[in-house]
Parts: sequence; structure tokens; C-alpha cells
Amino acid sequence: MEATFDADEVITRIRTIQSNGGSVSKKHVKQSDPELMRNALFYFPSWEHALKSAENL
Repeated sequence: MEATFDADEVITRIRTIQSNGGSVSKKHVKQSDPELMRNALFYFPSWEHALKSAENL
């Protein structure tokens, strides 16, 4: 699988969803933004790791 954007973009998109009051639950993101989920799982071992990275940076 090829990533369509980089790890920083994954973090930015997660933070944007959160700041707009959107849900970042795995199920919701899989349905609403499958590209984000694919890229997150390309760079991070799990969705939870991607969320933690978005919180920590």
C-alpha cells in the first residue's frame, strides 16, 4: 500500500477533526475518512498510536 500523505498530515488531520468537535473513534473515521485511516495505519502500528501521537506533539 502506498501512503497518499505523510505522517505529519495524518496528525494534522486528526487534530483538525478534534478541534472541530468531530469524533475520532476508529469506526467513525473508517466510515467518514477511510483515506485518513489507511494512512494512519501505514505510519503507526494502530489507530490508538496515531491518536496518542496527535495528543503528544
